Amino acid sequence: MDWQVLAAMVARDRGLALREVQATPVGGGDINRAYRLRIDNRQFFVKLNREMLLSMFEAEQAGLAAIAATGAIRVPAVVASGCLSGFAYIVMEYIDFGGRADAARLAAALAAMHGNCHARFGFAIDNTIGTTPQPNGFLDDWIEFWRKRRLEFQLQLAAANGIDSRVIDAGYRLAADLEPLFGDYQPRASLLHGDLWSGNQAADQAGNPVIFDPACYYGDHEADLAMMELFGSPGRRFFEQYNDHFPIDSGYARRRDLYNLYHVLNHANLFGGGYAVRAGHMIDGLLASLG
Repeated sequence: MDWQVLAAMVARDRGLALREVQATPVGGGDINRAYRLRIDNRQFFVKLNREMLLSMFEAEQAGLAAIAATGAIRVPAVVASGCLSGFAYIVMEYIDFGGRADAARLAAALAAMHGNCHARFGFAIDNTIGTTPQPNGFLDDWIEFWRKRRLEFQLQLAAANGIDSRVIDAGYRLAADLEPLFGDYQPRASLLHGDLWSGNQAADQAGNPVIFDPACYYGDHEADLAMMELFGSPGRRFFEQYNDHFPIDSGYARRRDLYNLYHVLNHANLFGGGYAVRAGHMIDGLLASLG
């Protein structure tokens, strides 16, 4: 990356002098190369990837803008995205994190974000979940959206990746019979972060919750809540506080595995290993719960 050229573009946009430029690699990302870009006394966060993946950063920018527009929770402000020196890049404000967000503050902020709804399920553009394409074409029916845009899409990828056909076949049987998991529950099309595991949330130095690396779309708020429990849990206090702001349906526990199955299948498609086995166990459990 030609850091002087990129810094000059950022400096012009932000009205900064360009006396000193320093780019320092930072850790924490599995998909992109990340850097802290210092321009004199200002710092920015930069992610780089292959030039052909610019659309991934453009979709991230759209998601961050959608969340920021709600005013409900802090996200990094995007300065610019584009291509330079053979790389795709996105430049954002650098937020100095101060650890984990307080459960009550995070619950209130996420509930407020989820209160921003659309008339249909989906998003204006497709994006990615990890590096996997995530189709977001709008549909009127949530169950059909989850069946076509999420579960069956991952099953198609899994078949192409050679994952055990027994898992694929069982997955399609589940996809064909999702309605009993919902009963009378009618989800709202809430604005979702879409990839809300613990590594994509923090707090700033003032204690304000911050979320980042979104894969946004409008869908059932339970999908975000479920993802928060996939690799750990935000804890009972979070759910109690969240429920005070946005009531959680009594059937959430039944649907949690359905929503997390999407992410486990995605991990199987991206990383292989034991994720396909875990997906198979989840599918079997969901099919058993249908009776």
